[in-house]
Amino acid sequence: MSLHLGIRRTRKHRAVDAVTQLRDENRRLLTQLIGAHDHIAIQDHTLAEVRVHLAEAGQVVVCLSANVEELTVERDQALAATVALRARLVPYLAADANRNAVTVPDSIRDTTAVEDQATAPINVLPLWQAHGIGPVIATAGSTDPAHLPAA
Repeated sequence: MSLHLGIRRTRKHRAVDAVTQLRDENRRLLTQLIGAHDHIAIQDHTLAEVRVHLAEAGQVVVCLSANVEELTVERDQALAATVALRARLVPYLAADANRNAVTVPDSIRDTTAVEDQATAPINVLPLWQAHGIGPVIATAGSTDPAHLPAA
């Protein structure tokens, strides 16, 4: 005769099931560990490539910096040469301007060509003054001096 006392062991409480669950979890964790190791290896490889590109970019910056310095020196020399040449050219420009100057007084100047004719000043007036009329003020029959224009 067995004595059960109403307590039954279910499958979830068996030690063999717990060991199986732990082995499954261990297998899953090992798979994650291997995947993480692969991911870290890929990231290390990417980091190495980035460092190579960074070193190349550093070399390019150094070369470009030296090139900029050389070009700056050349620009400054060219600017100094331009200033010196302009200083030498000033007398020639002045002589050319004096040679080609218009020296005829306005009263003698030939204005037969259309583009040389003088223009008269434009007389700008308000429309009411240009047409000879006064401003229109409607008093509407009011004799109050405040409504009438000052004389």
